[in-house]
Amino acid sequence: MTATKEPPALTGDISSPPIAPRHRRSSFPVVDLWKSSVGKKWIMGITGIMLMGFVLFHMIGNLKMYLGESHFNEYAEFLRQLLVPIVPATGVLWILRVGLLAAFVLHITCAYQLTRMNRKARPVKYQSPRDYVAVNWAARTMRWSGIIIGLFLLWHLATITWGWANPEFVNGEPYQTITASLHNPIVGGLYILANLALGLHLFHGSWSLFQTLGSLSPRFNPRHNPLRKGFAAGFAIVVAGANITFPIAAMTGVIG
Repeated sequence: MTATKEPPALTGDISSPPIAPRHRRSSFPVVDLWKSSVGKKWIMGITGIMLMGFVLFHMIGNLKMYLGESHFNEYAEFLRQLLVPIVPATGVLWILRVGLLAAFVLHITCAYQLTRMNRKARPVKYQSPRDYVAVNWAARTMRWSGIIIGLFLLWHLATITWGWANPEFVNGEPYQTITASLHNPIVGGLYILANLALGLHLFHGSWSLFQTLGSLSPRFNPRHNPLRKGFAAGFAIVVAGANITFPIAAMTGVIG
């Protein structure tokens, strides 16, 4: 009967290396999407497209001010009567407002959380001064233009839409309310400043949107970046530029 050989003794530390804890997946895919940086970028992109669509169609509707009071008031009444009698008057407007408010809140929340995640992922500052200046300028532009736009939106609703803070507000007469308000140089100046901030935000935001959503696609081609940047610049100039003409036209007597 042959003796069983004992296995050779192992020398050194035989302890296993620690295993990094795995991220536990949620039962709801939406939760995992929300927690991931990729998910936040997609949410920012989708809400960004919604907000871009809103500012574009809002600008197009406001162009009716150049057609005169009756045309603009008819357009405003058309918005109030959308899908009546299926829904009550202004019902569709309120649905759109709630949807846009939700998109706005999600957009801001994701932007803030992504900024915090990026700072944690990059504890060492940019080594190249050029890279630091470019990234810092873009971040500051988006941060401050976003704050200006948010404050302007609240002021715009309080003065033009609901009239809480506007002595010139006339219920049911949107043309008179807007033109009388924009005749004031202070109000007109604030309107111009807010739309300059909107233009900067739209340019950098739409350019980043194409970069982010495009890079997540297998068909992304960096050679198309000049086209994407050209669209971003054109979109920002058209929307912000047209909006800036309204207070200028009111203050110079072209409308109102």
